[in-house]
Amino acid sequence: MRYLTSDSTDIRQNLAVETYLMEHADLTEPILYFYINSPCIIVGRYQNVLAEINQQYVQDHQIILTRRTSGGGAVYDDLGNVSFSFITRDDGDAVGNFKRFTDPVIKALYQMGATGAAMTGRNDLTIDGKKFSGNAMHVENGRMFSHGTLMYDVDQTQIAKALNVPADKLATKGIRSVKSRVTNLRPYCAPEYQHLTIEEFRDTLAKEILGLDDLAQAHRYDLTAQDRAGIQALADQYFNNWDWIYGKDPAYDLTRRQHFPAGTVEFDLNVAEGHIRAIQIHGDFFGQRPIRDVTDRLTGIPYTPAAIQAVFDQLDVPSYFGKIPAADLVALLAHQPTAR
Repeated sequence: MRYLTSDSTDIRQNLAVETYLMEHADLTEPILYFYINSPCIIVGRYQNVLAEINQQYVQDHQIILTRRTSGGGAVYDDLGNVSFSFITRDDGDAVGNFKRFTDPVIKALYQMGATGAAMTGRNDLTIDGKKFSGNAMHVENGRMFSHGTLMYDVDQTQIAKALNVPADKLATKGIRSVKSRVTNLRPYCAPEYQHLTIEEFRDTLAKEILGLDDLAQAHRYDLTAQDRAGIQALADQYFNNWDWIYGKDPAYDLTRRQHFPAGTVEFDLNVAEGHIRAIQIHGDFFGQRPIRDVTDRLTGIPYTPAAIQAVFDQLDVPSYFGKIPAADLVALLAHQPTAR
C-alpha cells in the first residue's frame, strides 16, 4: 500500500487530490491518503446546502464550505480532525463494504488505547455511544475511494453553531444529515497518546495501519507537476466552484420574512440548481406598481447576492415597496453564504 499526506489544509485542495488519484493514479496498489483541514463544512453530494448550515455563522467565521462527490451527511472539520481515505480499485467486494476500510483504522485506535471504538450502523465509528467518525464512498469506472473523519481534538462548540440551521422555513427534498452525539478520541486514548499534535496523531495512525515502525520506510506516492496541475483543475472545476457547491442543490422552497418600520415583506421562493425558479412576494408594504414586475425580473436568475443586487439596481424600488430601503430588501432576499 502506498502512502500520501497532504501538504495543504484547504479542504478544496484535499478533496481534489483524492478525486484526481481515484481517476488517474496507478491503483495496482491501494493508496492510503491522510489530510487535515482548517475549519470547513463538507456537505454530501445529494444534500441541500441551506438545509444543513447556519449560513450567517459560516460567513461571519470564514468557514470554508464545499460539496464532496460522495454521499452521506454534512460534517464540520477543523485542525483537530484527521481525514483518511483508501483509494483503490473496485474489486467487487468494496462498494458499500465500509467495514473493510474502517477495520484497519479501528485496530490502529485499539493500539492507541481506544479499545471501545467500534463500527455501528452502516458507516459510523463510535465510542461510548458517541460518534467520532463518519464515512462515505465514491465509485466511478471501476475505481473508488472510501473516506472518513477522525475527531481527535475538534472544537465541538463550533459543530452545533456551524451546522445548526436557523428557524427559516425551508422545505427540501435533499438528504438531511442525521444528528448524532459526537465526541473526540483524545480522552479515550491511553495517556501517552492524549497529548499528541494532530500531525503526531496522524502519523501514529499511519504507522499502525501500514505496520511500520518508521514512516521513512513507507512506500510513498509522490505527486508530479502534472498531477498538481490536474489537481488544481479539479479544485477549480468542482470544490471551489459556486455551480458545484450551490448549483447542485436539490430543489427546495424557502421563505424569507422580515418586519420593517415601513411594512412587512415576505419572499417565498422555489430554488433549483442554484437558480430562482419561482418567487412570490407578500406583505403589508405600500407599493404603487404591480409586484409582478419584480417577480418576473427575479425569476430565473442565480440565487446569489450579486444577481439579486443587479435586479434591484434596475428597479424603482419605492414604487414597488414604498419606504422600505432597497438595501434592506436585497439583504433579506440574498441572505446566504457565498463561495470562498
